[in-house]
Parts: sequence; structure tokens; C-alpha cells
Amino acid sequence: MVSGRSAARPWLPYAAAIVAGAAVVVAAYLIVRPAADAGCTPLEVSSSVEKDVLLGELAERYNKSNRRFGGRCAAVTVHGLTSGAATDALAGDWTAKQPNLPRPQVWMPTSTLWTGQLKLLDEAAGRPAQTSGPYPSVANSPLVIAMPRPKGELLQQQGQLGWGEILGLSGQTGWATFGRPEWGRFAFGKVNPNLSTSGLAAIIATYYAAINRASDLTESDLANPRVTQFVRRIEANVSHYSDDVVDLLKNLAEADLSGAGTQVLTDMSAIVTQEELVYQYNEGKLSPTPGEKPKVPLVAVYPKEGTFNLDHPYVVLPSASQEQRAGAADFLAFLQEPPQQRSFSRLGFRDHERNASGPLVASVGGRGAGPDLTYFDPPDPTVVKAILANWGTLRKKANILVAVDTSGSMNAKIGGRSRFQVATTAAAKGFGLLNSEDQVALWSFSSETPQRPRSPYSEEVRLSAFDQKALTGKINNLHVGGNTALYATVRAAHRHMLDHYDQSRINAVVVLTDGKNEYNKDNKLDRLLQDVALDPERPVKIFCIAFDEQSDFATLDRIAKASAGKAFDARDPTKIDDAFVKLVSSF
Repeated sequence: MVSGRSAARPWLPYAAAIVAGAAVVVAAYLIVRPAADAGCTPLEVSSSVEKDVLLGELAERYNKSNRRFGGRCAAVTVHGLTSGAATDALAGDWTAKQPNLPRPQVWMPTSTLWTGQLKLLDEAAGRPAQTSGPYPSVANSPLVIAMPRPKGELLQQQGQLGWGEILGLSGQTGWATFGRPEWGRFAFGKVNPNLSTSGLAAIIATYYAAINRASDLTESDLANPRVTQFVRRIEANVSHYSDDVVDLLKNLAEADLSGAGTQVLTDMSAIVTQEELVYQYNEGKLSPTPGEKPKVPLVAVYPKEGTFNLDHPYVVLPSASQEQRAGAADFLAFLQEPPQQRSFSRLGFRDHERNASGPLVASVGGRGAGPDLTYFDPPDPTVVKAILANWGTLRKKANILVAVDTSGSMNAKIGGRSRFQVATTAAAKGFGLLNSEDQVALWSFSSETPQRPRSPYSEEVRLSAFDQKALTGKINNLHVGGNTALYATVRAAHRHMLDHYDQSRINAVVVLTDGKNEYNKDNKLDRLLQDVALDPERPVKIFCIAFDEQSDFATLDRIAKASAGKAFDARDPTKIDDAFVKLVSSF
């Protein structure tokens, strides 16, 4: 069973995440069960979160199986923690980084990419490497380009296409390249590589496609102008980034169920994701109505150059005693046996030898999924580190209008500070993670006040090159007072970004508010939702942060989803830093 999620986490900026190779966002919970035998050797397992619940169930099955190795037994306990957060904790003081979780003897991240980053951190600290490898797998899942069936099947009919031909060459010409101009422009969704294994794997696969090799990616390859141009061309077609690929797919599933026929409210023609998530999407496991399959399933497209495999390694750590090592070896043998491998298969994973089941191939579209699939080798950890460092200069840049709520309720106290002080401190830190080539505007809003008699909102910083010092200074000097003209401000901000639309950038509105609409001159939500509804040809997405308990999160979520954006829940003020990390990962 799940005993509870971890408390708020400390702020960790991207710079530290890149150096550490560790994700910022932590999802952790402990799966607790009684030991099979009080005399059994305890074995603590830390699993990445896409398989932790399944591993908890399999550990319970193991504990009840009365297995013996050398006359002994093991009692296995599993907790879930993102691969990046586990890397960060293993590289430092585990107890300080994860006080609610026991230090593991076995680590099961999503990919050996993380074991390589931990090895770099150990070397930098002058201590013995905890992860020298190589390691056996318990399951596998290749990276694929997931597309709605009509679009995916059309591409499959073209013969084998590469990463650049699918994600990079269509661009502004869009689906007219493939004879379907009525489908409009081409854009795709992917996850920020600083926060996600699949996002990191996607950018590595792009580099391999650029050099037309399946191994031996080097730092000199990264510096090659032709390679840089290839990667930048693909990034230019990103709809927006995300902190969580499962969220992208869940939002698509919700849009599918609310859409009419094949018309789904999204500007994304594709999502770069793991194969097992395509299976879960098609089987209704990611649906807002569990088990209800989508009207338009996804097809997994496998680029001709090959793809990256997420290998789910089984890592026995140096902290394990001899008895625990023997128990870990027995638990690995148990996980690789057919009954347990079938459990992985039911979630859409390939087995520990990379074999795909018949139902998986049938569900995700089949073509290209066979045993001859080409896999890219994991690059040297130093190359992975360099890729993360370079990505900030190659990613698609953004035009962002930030609208900050300055209504009187922001004067309410949280501890010794006002809501406004807590929120704007988090905002200043969060927007410090933006790229210097991004363009940012700042608005304040409440209602008409003596300082702002003609309008409930005002432009504090015009849309211009990001200047963190100027933006922070202006935020800190904003006047707080009045009611909350939420709808009027969102509508005007959305229109402003349409008027200043830049096709080469992600165009977005960010709204930070602690309340709900309190402005009688504009109180029609349905009209607002129509006004900000997504235009796939000129998408301006709205991202909302609901701050403090009085926020109307449900309404903010509807506003964000109408534009194909996202709402972040920070009604617990301790989560405001996390919310801004997730928010900034969208740009």
C-alpha cells in the first residue's frame, strides 16, 4: 500500500540539475508490507516512479513465495523516487536529501543514463564509484514518436523516415509536405531533458540521428555546426516543453474524449515518449475515465536511424551487505522469471531481453517494432553532461507575458511574510531559470485602483529581452490593493500575445493568482473560455499557478486547458517553488 507522498522539497535550480544530472521534481512514496519472515534479510529497493507500484506488488509476491537462497531468505520493500532525485540523494547525504525514505541497497532507475551521471558525481567528489556497471535489465522500453492514428499511418505509408524528416523538415509547411494541408502546421510535444529521462533520451536520439551513427557520440560531434543546426531545426517545431510526459498524454486523452470524432483540441501532431506509455494510452490506462479507450488511438513511429532504449537497470549498490547482495541476486532472478515478466508486459514494457509481446505490437501500431529495431548506444556520461549544458542554447525560445495578482488578498500573512512576498520571491527564483534569449513581459492586475484608475491591469515591463534584474526589481515594487479582475486580465493578456505573436517561439501567458474572479464588469467564464480557445495555427497557451488555499484551482485549470496550457496547484504555499520549476520547464 502507499503510505504517503513526500513533503515539500528544497529549491534546486536547473544549473545544479545539469551539473548533478538530477531531476528537480521529486515524486516519492513508500510501499510498505510485512516481511515474509522476521528472520529474513531486509532489502530496500528504490524504483523509478513509472514502475514502482508494479515492483511493490511483485515484491509482495516475492515475500510470500518462501524462496530461499543458500538457506536464507530476503524481505523486500520498495519505495518510489524519480531517477534524478535518487541520483541526487545517492551522490550526497541520503538521509538529508530524503529523510522520509530508507537508504536503498538496490536502485532501479529508468535508464543507465542516470548510473553514468552518478559515476561522474562520485568521481568529482573523490570517492569510489557506486555505479561502475554494466547492469542487467528488468524491462525495456524504446523511445518512439507517438502520433494520432491517421497521421501516424500516413507517415508509415511513406516508407522509413528519419528523426529529421518527421520532426524537423515539415515545420511551417506542415502536413502539406505529406499531402494533407488541411491538417495545418506540424508541432510536437516533448519533455524538458533536465526533468525527465524520456526528454533526455529524446535529445540524445536527435544527436545520434544528426551524425547518422548508432554509437560513439562525442563532444566534438556536439560542437559540429551541421549537427547543431539539425538539433535546432527539430527543437524549432516543439509546441511546448513539459515537466512530465504522462501529463502530456493524460491531457491528450482528456481532449480526445471531449473532442468530436477525430478533432482533438491540441496543436501537437506528435509526442516523443516511451513505447509503454503509448500502450497504456491506447488501453485507456491514462484516460480520465479509467479503462475508457481513446476515440483516436496513437501509433508508435520508429525513425529509420534507430532509437534510444530505456533499459531499467538493476543496480546493487555498495551499501549492500553480503547477505543483501545474495538476496538482491535472488530478487533479480525472480523478476526475470516468466510470471513476473508477464506483469511488466501487461503495462506495455518489453521483457528484460528487449522482446516485445504480441499485444504490445498490435496496440502501438506494429510497423518497425520488430526484433531488428536499431538501438543507439548510451553516450559516455561526460557527453550526456555536455548535452544538458548545451540544450539551453538549442531549445526553442519563448515569448512570455507574466501577469501577477496584486489584489488586496495578497497582503494576507503566511508566517511572517505576506502572500505577495512569498509568491514573488518564488517567481523571481523561477524566472531566473529562463534563457537570456527568451522575451518576457510583466503585467500586474487587481481592479481599478488610485494607482491604476482606468484599467484593472497595467503593463509594468514591455515584451522584451529577458532582464532578470529589471523584472525582479519591478515585481518587488508593485502596489498591492483592490479586487481580482482575473477574466479581464487573462483575456487582454492573451490578445496582447496574439498581437505580438512570433511563430519561431513558444507564445504563452503565465498567471499567478491567490484568488478567483471578483470583477463584475467581466464575470462570464464561458465567454473567456471561447476567447482563449486554442488556435492550432497560432497557439498562445495559458499557464496558471493557483497560490494559497483561496485560489479557484478548478476554474484556472479550465482556463489553462481551453488554451492547451496547464494549471499548477500551489494552494499549499510550501509547493510554490516546485510549481515554478515545473512551470519554467514548459519554456
